[in-house]
Amino acid sequence: MPSPPYRPQLATLVTAPPEGDQWLHEIKYDGYRIGCLIRGGRATLLTRNGNNWTAAFPEIAAAAGDLGVRDALLDGEVVMLLPDGRSSFQALQHALSATAPRAGLVYFVFDLLRLDGRSLERLPLEARKARLRTLIGRRTRRPIRYADHVEGRGRRFFDQVRRLGLEGVVSKRRDLPYAAGRHGGWLKTKCTRRQEFVIGGFTDPAGARDGLGALLVGYYDGGRLVFSGRVGTGFTHQGAIDLRRRLDAIARKECPFDPPPEGALGRRAHWVKPSLVGEVAFTEWTGDGKIRHPSFQGLRADKKPREVRRD
Repeated sequence: MPSPPYRPQLATLVTAPPEGDQWLHEIKYDGYRIGCLIRGGRATLLTRNGNNWTAAFPEIAAAAGDLGVRDALLDGEVVMLLPDGRSSFQALQHALSATAPRAGLVYFVFDLLRLDGRSLERLPLEARKARLRTLIGRRTRRPIRYADHVEGRGRRFFDQVRRLGLEGVVSKRRDLPYAAGRHGGWLKTKCTRRQEFVIGGFTDPAGARDGLGALLVGYYDGGRLVFSGRVGTGFTHQGAIDLRRRLDAIARKECPFDPPPEGALGRRAHWVKPSLVGEVAFTEWTGDGKIRHPSFQGLRADKKPREVRRD
């Protein structure tokens, strides 16, 4: 069976960016990781799991087709930029709806894996990025833009990124080839705590609220779905109603968490098939393994539930 055309390299979470001139540091974007496969001048957009998302971002695919290259494989992140220049996953979720504006939709490209029929994966990162810069150019107002970097000074760069209110930094060894999966050559440092969680249940709304009260979420530890807490903020009014409709369609009688939530929460919750993944921002992990002050950011259609682990 042939291997998929796009198998992304992944970053390992660390508490602080590395120092040393052997590292390049990029801004960590808050969007969807996307590979752009160009064949015969036509672009196909692929998620990290190999799903075709060309129809979701037609303006990105059209811009890739205008790059003037017949054969290439790009790696990057599709984001929605706010007026202040920050990327927002919530805004990207709204942009995927039929009515929201999409003027801030941008594909930041940070790697070039193939060009004109030749694989570049074995080249060092800085050589791949040099070719990518030539291909993309210094486009600052177009849907496809080059993701720039700084050399060395990782902690100083991270402090600047944190002051600007950005999500974090991705640090990459400048001398290494591209390698699918997680190997330590790419590291990520987050300014805020956020990660994906599997949705295993929900509670009914209280008062005048419609849709749902809170989501019950967790992560996989081996084959066990571990309960991590409930998420009751971050929803729009219509978003809560739409999400309740999706949850009702995958309802089940058995609790998917092992062990189930204790007390009244475990008795009154509605359980669902653990097939949906949501991104959640929170302040910290408690001593008993729960998340504090969580806020729902949106569904992650590009992530498989069984891949969700505690960062």
